[in-house]
Amino acid sequence: MYKLPEWRRIKNDKKHDQLINEDRLSVFRNSKGTLLIFIRELNQHDAGRYRIGVSGTRPEYMNLFVLEDICCGMSKILIVNRGDNVMISCNYSEKHKNDPKIMFKKEKASIELIYTTETWGNKKGLSFSEEREENTFSVTITAVTPDDGGVYLCGVWINRYLYSYSIINTVHLHIVDKHKLATYRVSGYSGGGLMIKCEHPQYKTKPKYICKESDGCSERKNPGVQDEWMENGDVSLYDDTRAGVLMVFFRELKAADAGTYRCGVNVSHYTERFTELQLNVKHDAKYPKSVTESVYLGEEINITCQIPEEHKVHFCKEDDNHICQNISSSKVTQMNGSSERNEERVFTVIISNVSVRDAGVYWCGAETRDTYLTFISLNTKIQLIVITKVSVSRVSGYSGGGLMIKCEHPQYKTKPKYICKESDGCSERKNPGVQDEWMENGDVSLYDDTRAGVLMVFFRELKAADAGTYRCGVNVSHYTERFTELQLNVKHDAKYPMDVTKTAYLGEEVNITCQIPEEHEVHFCKEDDNHICQNISSSKVTQMNGSSERNEERVFTVIISNVSVRDAGVYWCGAETRDTYLTFISLNTKIQLNIIMRHKGESVETTTSPFMTEITDFSMIIIMSVCVILLLISGFTLTVWKLRHERRGRTSTSGKRKKNTMSSHADSRRDSLTDPGLAQTNSHDDPPTIPSDGLLYAAVSFQKREESLSDATVRFSCFLSSSKPQKTV
Repeated sequence: MYKLPEWRRIKNDKKHDQLINEDRLSVFRNSKGTLLIFIRELNQHDAGRYRIGVSGTRPEYMNLFVLEDICCGMSKILIVNRGDNVMISCNYSEKHKNDPKIMFKKEKASIELIYTTETWGNKKGLSFSEEREENTFSVTITAVTPDDGGVYLCGVWINRYLYSYSIINTVHLHIVDKHKLATYRVSGYSGGGLMIKCEHPQYKTKPKYICKESDGCSERKNPGVQDEWMENGDVSLYDDTRAGVLMVFFRELKAADAGTYRCGVNVSHYTERFTELQLNVKHDAKYPKSVTESVYLGEEINITCQIPEEHKVHFCKEDDNHICQNISSSKVTQMNGSSERNEERVFTVIISNVSVRDAGVYWCGAETRDTYLTFISLNTKIQLIVITKVSVSRVSGYSGGGLMIKCEHPQYKTKPKYICKESDGCSERKNPGVQDEWMENGDVSLYDDTRAGVLMVFFRELKAADAGTYRCGVNVSHYTERFTELQLNVKHDAKYPMDVTKTAYLGEEVNITCQIPEEHEVHFCKEDDNHICQNISSSKVTQMNGSSERNEERVFTVIISNVSVRDAGVYWCGAETRDTYLTFISLNTKIQLNIIMRHKGESVETTTSPFMTEITDFSMIIIMSVCVILLLISGFTLTVWKLRHERRGRTSTSGKRKKNTMSSHADSRRDSLTDPGLAQTNSHDDPPTIPSDGLLYAAVSFQKREESLSDATVRFSCFLSSSKPQKTV
């Protein structure tokens, strides 16, 4: 086949007895031996003159005109049930009203003419009707079968001699084969799980699906791949090609899930079979139940469930994809019984010699079987936690003292860690919440050290209520954990905890002495701003042997030389005990270290904490600032006085020149008695004087108030010398 005039080869294939598809072109020989060429999705580029021929025969020439008409070129889908009648309708343009009408069906190896108004060669079971006023004709197929599914092409016969046809519409006909008597009622509990198994044993390898009829089955959920669990929205699906079963798992039923479903299989491109499901979602305060069970590694666990009397027992465990896989029924031990609401069966699953692999989520429920369907309503969820007890340690501390506990989990450094008290069933688990940072949780502080795999727990002030059995553990996974058991004893002793206050001068040396039981190691630490007692380098500890009056004890001394302000604060000393997976430190002596700063003269400043150091520095700044201000005020006052003195001196001299008189001091006094105005003038001209080389002195004194943070008294003096007479201010 060539397109002229460029002689572009369109098709050249010797296998013209088979349907050959290439791009938009199909070449085939029909059942009557006629060679046909089918061009799909015709466009203006296809218009032109063609040369068509078969080797050894005279070629034919064809002129192709491509017209545009709103009536034509449509494609639609029809879905009908097996045994129903279907009408396939086609529209045509006004100029084709008198042309013969035709209909083709696309088969596997050809495209066959199944109906024409010329009446010859029509397929049985077809009927024709035409509405000439509406330019529409229809072909009806009665009692459709799966074989009737496929692609239909309807149009007009435009050239009877060249067998040229214009295809107007394309219709995709889907035949749905609904199982006879295969409508099932399925029910489950809101919030519970539901497993549905649709069986299609005749079509094991065919793709399967489930869809909801309320939306016209427009959204068909299928696994996409076979023999593998896949998520599709809020359900998981598994197309089992070995058994010919589609498994659909609703992980958490909702009221919106209720409705009518098709659980089907695509037998061919245009044929499918399905089982109809009517799903009812029940609301019951009793179901679903949620239970948490804990069991120690190697022990035995009994799990009890209830199901309606008429149903079979189903017990399964969720895998990593949250799919509930069946458990061997050999583990199920049944017990008869009844509930208060209706007759129910009680059954127990016994898992012996529990291993870490047994941890996880289990479901139990009721199973219902029918011909083409099995559904399982899961009504009880069991979370099984497998616990490994690593060791047991006895821990003790003094009431009112501090206690540091370090639980070691070197294999699980980054896993979250916790401590809890067994007396309340470990319902309140204390953990830092964040890792590698000290956090407060109630009356304790916690630190999850991911570098060493250690949980540090610091009781700031032990109380009698803190005594008891604890778990210091790590969550290895969601359903497995390991812990060290702590048996904490809080001792009451009038001797401990001791409270000591030490005072040292800045730059000197201080000795701190403590006592601990003979068999323990020395621990010496300093509280930080969060009141956490951080360890001090052991290189500072000098031990001395000795004994107390009560029992054998070791005396040790910490020597801090060249004391600085940063050394001020609160220290603790105590006894450290190490075990395989645990270290605990009982802090029995509290030392308050105050640092004294000595200045020249009798002035002394006492510092009790780094915070006070900041306050002292700030006070010195204030003192110096006040001194400078006082000096400036004094200088300003002196300058003003000098200016006024000079101005009044000039005024007095001028007055004396006018009177041309000079009086002695005695005359002035006499004149003042007779002339009050003169006395007043003299009083302004002769102010009191101070020695010519006198000093201007400013003294500032800060005294401690009752609410002050420091006991220090600070005195600061400033002196200003002058060679001229000064006025006292």
